[in-house]
Amino acid sequence: MIPRYQRILFWSLVGGISLLALFLIHGCRQAHLRLTELNSAMPIAAPNAATTEDVTFYLASDADGTITPSRAQVALPKNPTLRARVLLNDLLAQYSQPDSPHPLQSGPAIDDVFLLTNPSTPNTGETAILNLHGSFVANHPSGVEVETLTLNSIIGTLHAALPQIAHVRFLVDGQPHDTLAGHADLSRSYPCIDTTTQSTAPTEEATQP
Repeated sequence: MIPRYQRILFWSLVGGISLLALFLIHGCRQAHLRLTELNSAMPIAAPNAATTEDVTFYLASDADGTITPSRAQVALPKNPTLRARVLLNDLLAQYSQPDSPHPLQSGPAIDDVFLLTNPSTPNTGETAILNLHGSFVANHPSGVEVETLTLNSIIGTLHAALPQIAHVRFLVDGQPHDTLAGHADLSRSYPCIDTTTQSTAPTEEATQP
């Protein structure tokens, strides 16, 4: 028989996880409404607000399993969420080129980016919710290393462009998803850090049997 204190602890953990999930879903919906209102109110002015600037892409290489920073000129809007979406779509589009060191299929990749701040801990940085396009996930090559390289490339590029982001979470077509293509975990939160040349070996947290 399970001791009473273990049952209490279990249901307390379940309740905490449920509250966190509700908070994330509510935040995503609010951010989506704000983004929709912004796009509706400024359908023409938004492209004109973009300016060309130096950015750092964190590029993955399947040959040696590394992530290498590379400078480039990209036209980016000032709005942080739009900025992140344009930057990441530009990053992932590079992997569809014939000479890509990390080949991925072409097509839409990042549908939306939501930046959330926990009201109870406002000084801990923002959480970026990246909504991946379903076709990007469906066509992504399967394998621990190749999937981890994609996530590290995204995280490193996001960290360099928006250092206020502390954590990154992933959705697929607006819904939670277990893995990218069978291995790299999309159900957890990742620290938004410099991922340069980090090992892409599987870990207990980042992989799924």
